[in-house]
Amino acid sequence: MKIVVCVKQVPDTKGGVKFNPDGTLDRGAMLTIMNPDDKAGLEAALRLKDQYGAEVTVLTMGLPKAEDVLREAMAMGADNGILVTDRVLGGADTWATSTTLAGAIRNLEYDLIITGRQAIDGDTAQVGPQISEHLGIPVISYAQDIKVEGDSVIVERQYEDRYHVVKAKMPCLVTALAELNEPRYMTPGGIFDSLEKEITVWGRANLVDVDDSDLGLAGSPTKIAKASDKVRKGTGEKVTLDSEEAVSYLMNKLTEKHVI
Repeated sequence: MKIVVCVKQVPDTKGGVKFNPDGTLDRGAMLTIMNPDDKAGLEAALRLKDQYGAEVTVLTMGLPKAEDVLREAMAMGADNGILVTDRVLGGADTWATSTTLAGAIRNLEYDLIITGRQAIDGDTAQVGPQISEHLGIPVISYAQDIKVEGDSVIVERQYEDRYHVVKAKMPCLVTALAELNEPRYMTPGGIFDSLEKEITVWGRANLVDVDDSDLGLAGSPTKIAKASDKVRKGTGEKVTLDSEEAVSYLMNKLTEKHVI
């Protein structure tokens, strides 16, 4: 079995975010982590590897420093890492990103593709399903459990108050929830091994069946009207009241805000 896992290096929002003049994220200036949903998808792939001896290839698109998440993935147990990086790919929205990733995946043999449900820097949940559309394969989203049975994948698909069990023949794409599992830690041996492995680096020339008009900022139909850091809360209103006055004050405020 051959599994491709798409991961993304995202800003560590605890350290704040920075923007370019065109409204896109200045990824080179921020601390980064592996996207949590993607890490759960990677763990699911590694568990299938433990069970069936699958080959796990991790794919990411980003700046050259996105190699760090590939090293982390290989230190966890992934077999191969592929970085797609090129200046013409910068500023991509979900359409341009999924087009790029699909163009890279067409170079690979795969039975199963796993992506995270969504990335914490965009929260669109669009890239995984769009990749499946580009490749013409089934997609099962919001996976809270993944199993393989013969040539099929069986997924518990999460809903608000229940789940559906969905079965699809491979090749298939599955999007994983962060709640899918508890990702393993990197091991010391895995870290040393990952540093000795070679990362495959691809650029625009390596993308298959992709038009330039669908790549990067120029090929992104989504246009950013405004972007800003998280809104800072004010200091609020401070009052000193006895218990009866405090109750009356709070009730009046809740009524004014239409809370009650």
